[in-house]
Amino acid sequence: MKLKKEDLEYFRGILQNQLDDLLKGAGKTVDEMTGGVGKGAFPDPTDRASMESDRNFELRIRDRERKLISKIKKALERIEDETFGTCEICGELIDFKRLEARPVTTHCIECKTNEEEEEKIRKL
Repeated sequence: MKLKKEDLEYFRGILQNQLDDLLKGAGKTVDEMTGGVGKGAFPDPTDRASMESDRNFELRIRDRERKLISKIKKALERIEDETFGTCEICGELIDFKRLEARPVTTHCIECKTNEEEEEKIRKL
């Protein structure tokens, strides 16, 4: 069973808004890091270290967001090919509330739980 057309449009809107926000944030970060040549000139080593720490933190956040952007794009592709909302493992419909909480998900809660349990076992 597939999601209704209006449900797909609902999730397309959510995903597109998330994507737009992430891309806007990434652009802002690039502008802040490349703009203002004299911004990075701190005579005090402590100030310089603090600025570098903040910059590294910002870059880690942006890297995580980059990965999320990729997942969002794939989810939008699944909406186009009408596979959105279907578990990639068992083929069952993913619960609507799960999709609302994490629209980029590709697994139903049962398959995801099993996957995480197997992952724990492999690490032990």
